[in-house]
Amino acid sequence: MALVDAVAQILNKLLEVVVAAFVAKPNAILSYAWEFIQRVVGLRHEGMYEVLEYEARLVLKDPRGETAHYFKRQRVRFVQDNIIAYQDQAWGDGDIFADYKCSPGVAVDRYREGNRYRILISLRESKKRGDIEEFNIQRTIEHGFTKAVEDFQTDIDHTTRKLRVSVVFPAARIPRQISLIEKNAARTTPLGKDQLRALPDGRWQVTFSTGKPRLFESYILRWSW
Repeated sequence: MALVDAVAQILNKLLEVVVAAFVAKPNAILSYAWEFIQRVVGLRHEGMYEVLEYEARLVLKDPRGETAHYFKRQRVRFVQDNIIAYQDQAWGDGDIFADYKCSPGVAVDRYREGNRYRILISLRESKKRGDIEEFNIQRTIEHGFTKAVEDFQTDIDHTTRKLRVSVVFPAARIPRQISLIEKNAARTTPLGKDQLRALPDGRWQVTFSTGKPRLFESYILRWSW
């Protein structure tokens, strides 16, 4: 009976911890629970490839945020055979397609789905399981970052090994406050000015990187300036 009582006490304590965590951050707990269920029962579909390296960079070209350049680099390993296309996505304020370039491949279609656009890139060749490719996307955004508080969001929708996100600010307008928001985890981490790095030309850059980005998480760099 002593063993049974001990096990019961442990289970009660565990239940208390789970309930307390749910009350504190219900969205995060539900997100993790759903992710666990998907893994256990095999419902999750992780796509046609895994991302070995993901780099997203936003360069604000002027102090008013009127023009910005967005760069995305993904080094991927295909996990299926006969893949002939790659899908990019974009969202945000202003003219987010003032200019669009991709390599390799050719952007052959673009459509809106909810609050974002899907861009279909034809690879012009067939990829097989195990092949590795590096995709580079460049967009010019006009009138997209003109508010006093702005966000730069990166979504993890494939298994990803490494993530690096950065924003480059013009020398004439340094951000007053910067935070990293992990949306599904309901966590906000203030980033101090000591995490701003001065570039040789006088501009400033803030960077977030992780070797374990969570699948389906949205990482947001938010700043006021």
